[in-house]
Amino acid sequence: MTMKLKIFIRYLPLLLCLSAGTLNAQILKDTASLDLIKKGVDYIYNLQFDKAGEVYSKISQSYPGHPVVYLLKGMITYWENYPLISSSPAHGSYENDMHTCIELCEKKSYPADEAEYLLADLCARGMLLLFYADNDLSMEVFPLATSSYRYIRQAFNFPYVYSDFFFFTGLYNYYREAYPDAHPVYKALAFLFPKGNKAKGLKELQTAARNSIVLKAESSSFLSDICISYENDSHQASFYSKSLHELYPDNIQYLAAYIKNLLLIKQYDEAESLIKSSDSKITNSYYQAQLSIFNGILQEKKYHDYKQAQEYYTKGAKDISLFGEFGNEFAAYAYFGMSRICEVNGDKHCKKIYRKRALDLANFKKVNFDD
Repeated sequence: MTMKLKIFIRYLPLLLCLSAGTLNAQILKDTASLDLIKKGVDYIYNLQFDKAGEVYSKISQSYPGHPVVYLLKGMITYWENYPLISSSPAHGSYENDMHTCIELCEKKSYPADEAEYLLADLCARGMLLLFYADNDLSMEVFPLATSSYRYIRQAFNFPYVYSDFFFFTGLYNYYREAYPDAHPVYKALAFLFPKGNKAKGLKELQTAARNSIVLKAESSSFLSDICISYENDSHQASFYSKSLHELYPDNIQYLAAYIKNLLLIKQYDEAESLIKSSDSKITNSYYQAQLSIFNGILQEKKYHDYKQAQEYYTKGAKDISLFGEFGNEFAAYAYFGMSRICEVNGDKHCKKIYRKRALDLANFKKVNFDD
């Protein structure tokens, strides 16, 4: 499963906390529980799992058997085991929690509760789609994605109660137009879906990034990705990736995204400072593999030490391969770098081999650090 499909489905799980606020009139009116859920989400995104677990325990005691309990548990599982690969022992409980949430929502979906349970249903479906897509489990993705579309369209029937809703509509409006433009082969398929509006979508995402109660992080994350991959504006992307890192400084994936963004805009000193300050503190093997590739870019671009860069790229590509689909984007950066080094060394055959390998793995061919 490529990033091309993931882009369409990744946003679905991220309405988790919005759902928590609307799932049940008791929760909606219970200010203390709402505040607790918001804190819990911040703890999860900042990888503070002990505190997130305490919030989960309190919510599960206050609302036993409620769908939000399973959503919170799934979100904790996802981030605590990130990247959650299909061979991870945690994937079983993750899938069970999401399926349980879906079943609870659909059993209790009375007309008066349609909006509340619709959102919860979408959240659980989205979290499952995210896991399946990230792990290239196409046989699981397609039937679930197909059955979920009608629920997505139903969501547009409800008024926006919170700014968080702009996250959902913004993504649809933007990607409905941007994706087939970038990948013309999908234009015929796109005609099956209502038209969007890229400019409107960007504005809606920006509104969500500024004003959302719980989806500020995801809005900033997508805006950064859009600016890099579709809008060719890495400088604007750095505004969002920096704000995301500052909001959740302990989230190592947001840190990695910010470092990548700094390298794209050639802010090598700042990128190097962040790499050095985190290298010895963060032992996560996925992050360390990314750092090897980032160090390769630094050695190649800042210091012009091609031998050292080659060593970093080789190690990074090898280490990141252990994470399957999660590693492809970064492995592509390494192979693009190796190809450039081959060109410097006058080895045209080697250059072609690594370039082809990079292009096979890259989701966005122009994001390659060639400039």
